[in-house]
Amino acid sequence: MASTKLTDSVEFPQSVNPSRAIITVGVIGIIASLVGLAVNTEQFLFSYLTSFSFFISIALASLFIVMIHHITRSSWGITMRRIPETFASYIWVFVLMFLPILFGMEILYSWTQEQSGWFYEGLRQLKSPYLNEPFFIIRNIIYFGVWSFLGYKLYKQSIAMDETGDWGIDTAMRKVSAPGIFIFAFTLAFASFDWIMALNYDWFSTMFGVYYFSMSFQALFAVLILMTIYLRKQGLLLNTIKRAHVRDLGAWMFAFTVFYAYIAFGQFFLIYYASIPEEALYYIKRLDNNWEFLAYFIIIGRFVIPFIVLLSKPAKGNFKVLVSMSVLILFTHFVELFWLVMPAYHKSFHFSWIDISTFLGFAGIFLGLFFFYFMKQSMIPKNDPKLLESLNKH
Repeated sequence: MASTKLTDSVEFPQSVNPSRAIITVGVIGIIASLVGLAVNTEQFLFSYLTSFSFFISIALASLFIVMIHHITRSSWGITMRRIPETFASYIWVFVLMFLPILFGMEILYSWTQEQSGWFYEGLRQLKSPYLNEPFFIIRNIIYFGVWSFLGYKLYKQSIAMDETGDWGIDTAMRKVSAPGIFIFAFTLAFASFDWIMALNYDWFSTMFGVYYFSMSFQALFAVLILMTIYLRKQGLLLNTIKRAHVRDLGAWMFAFTVFYAYIAFGQFFLIYYASIPEEALYYIKRLDNNWEFLAYFIIIGRFVIPFIVLLSKPAKGNFKVLVSMSVLILFTHFVELFWLVMPAYHKSFHFSWIDISTFLGFAGIFLGLFFFYFMKQSMIPKNDPKLLESLNKH
């Protein structure tokens, strides 16, 4: 294999600092959201849960891809790995962001209320050993404890390898990732049950955890594409993150477009075919009263258009195409989470300005923290044993 040296500066220049704009947007969003909290507490909580589910999905998918990199010892994404490592490093912040959801449990989740009017009388009592407030809090403490430990631990070890050049740390990260990914799979599935599926107490789906994972992982590749192209547009890592790396991200985004469609349709089709009332009502509610237009948009924006556009090999390496598809997928990701959450509050389609303000507030915090950490360290794992192989990718 031909030898390739690292020729780019791996330090984020202070002259390229988007933090001011990001913080400004975030502050505006937070202030507007606080106004929304005072004006309409119920709407604020459901809007908040939607935005929370959106941004933590990016952080959790980032943690997953980092662990996958370590246990498979793959080299293709080494030059881009610091981006998801950074996203995963501050999952602990979502513990604080989760507090409004805990304080608003009795508004968000009907199973916390004495009279809920559920489809089956006594269903609340039947599920109460799992769906009760103390156990709900305990489970979420476990979720965030596991994710925060894994994200922060892997990030700190990667930074330590940058500083010491000790390749033994690479083995240590694999030892953390191997059991970590197994535990992660269970905690993510149950967290999606608790946060979103439990909004409709009389509905259940064993596929929902994989469904949430598939949409999150597709959205992550859209974020990685936008971030890597942003760095290249700023003249950063041009010889390190090559077009071939970005093309691979496009290929992965296409692959998970197909995987997402398979899981989403599989969940819908089984419920449609079985036609069990307590399961079918969930989709009936989301395919009526103008909610059906969002469902059609999700199908088109999340699968049909990306699938057709990214089907050809040249499209996967075309930056303009990738940016447009990434923006479409991320927008549809938010729309889909909105479609999953809001019918539990509004019987017919309703969009509020609080939906926008909470999203902007989360975006300011999430991206602000990313650039805060990303600018402090090397933009790539510069002493990773697989870096040379990644640099040689064409």
